[in-house]
Amino acid sequence: MFKIGTKFYSIFHNKCPRCHQGNFFVNSGLFSWKNNLKLHEKCSHCGLKYMIEPSFFYGAMYVSYGLTVAIAIAVFIICYLLGLSLVTSFIAIVITLILMTPILMRLSRLLYINMFVHFEKKYLKNRKEQPVDSQNS
Repeated sequence: MFKIGTKFYSIFHNKCPRCHQGNFFVNSGLFSWKNNLKLHEKCSHCGLKYMIEPSFFYGAMYVSYGLTVAIAIAVFIICYLLGLSLVTSFIAIVITLILMTPILMRLSRLLYINMFVHFEKKYLKNRKEQPVDSQNS
């Protein structure tokens, strides 16, 4: 769906932001509660150290907050358009956010590291899958 070399590919395929080959999280399942946020120490392909500095991913809390507020507003608007009461809307928001917590936590970390680490084409030399868009031209 997303081409290699884009931020979306790294984010939605759980891949290293620099080479797009190594997995970012140890467990690829979204709803594994035990090891949901466990990261590899570094990329298995390019060697990028994921914990760039101590407590690097504390900044991902701000990303998570923004995503959570956006989803809560979207659920509220949907409930309002459906004519549901305020209490029902609140319950729908709480249930939605509880169910989406594992996804939001992982997504916020992937978004945050992709703000600071950019894709580098030099790590694609051994790639056997689809090429980068700019190489297709």
